[in-house]
Amino acid sequence: MDITPILSIQLYSLRNLGSVESQLDAADAAGFRLVETIGSQLADPKGLKAALDSRGLIAPTGHIGIGDLRSDLPRIIDAAHEVGISQLYMPAYPPEERGTTAASWSKAGEELGRIAETLRGQSIGLGYHNHHWELQVLDDGRRALESFFAGAEGSPLSWQADIAWLARGGVDPVEWLGRYSAILTSAHVKDQAPAGIEIDDGWTDVGAGILDWPHLFAVARENGANIMTVEHDNPGDPAGFAARSHAYLVAMTK
Repeated sequence: MDITPILSIQLYSLRNLGSVESQLDAADAAGFRLVETIGSQLADPKGLKAALDSRGLIAPTGHIGIGDLRSDLPRIIDAAHEVGISQLYMPAYPPEERGTTAASWSKAGEELGRIAETLRGQSIGLGYHNHHWELQVLDDGRRALESFFAGAEGSPLSWQADIAWLARGGVDPVEWLGRYSAILTSAHVKDQAPAGIEIDDGWTDVGAGILDWPHLFAVARENGANIMTVEHDNPGDPAGFAARSHAYLVAMTK
C-alpha cells in the first residue's frame, strides 16, 4: 500500500532545525510529501506557501492555538486559504485553562464547537488534539476528554487522536478510536520508549518503541483517520527521527 497520500509529519518535531525552510528540507529528504504546520508559521502564509511549493510539499493540516482562534480568526482563515490548509487542530489549552470539573471541560467543548461552526462556513475544518491530561477522571466520574466531546456534540468539531498520549494517559487507544470514530479525522503517529528510557522525554522513533503500530495504524485508518501525522515531541536528532520513522512506516505498510 502506498501511504504517501496520507502520511504527514508535524513540523513541531523539526523545530530545533531552525528555519521553516530547514524543517521542510528535512521533511522532504525523509520522503514526506505532506506536512502539518504550527501556528506561528501562519504569520507569513505567502512565504510558507512558496517554500512548500518549491519542495513539492503540501500542508493540508495545521495546528493553531486557542488564543489565535479567539482573537485573530479572520487572519487565520485568510492564512489557511493562502497556504492550502483545509483542516486545523487546536493542540492544547494553556495550563491555567485546563479545568478540574466536568462542567469546565464541557464548556470548553462548547466554545471550540462554536468556532468550528464558524470555520465550516469558510470551508475549513476544526478539530481538537489530545494529550494525557484530558484523561483525568473528574467529578462526574468521566474523563475530561469525554466531557469535552459531550460539550461539543452537535457541532462539526473533529478529533485528532494522539495515540501515544492516549496510551501514556492510561486508556486503551483501540477502544477510544472506536468509540469516537464518528469525529476522528486524523491521528498522530508517535512511539513511546520502553520503560526506564528517559531521553527525549521518553519518546522514540516510530517503530522503535513499545506501541504496536502495525495494529494501531490499521485501527486508526479503519475508524476514520484520513491523515496519519508522524510526531515526536522532543527528538534529539530531528532529521534522523523523520527519516527513520518514514522508512519504518513505508516498510510496515507494504
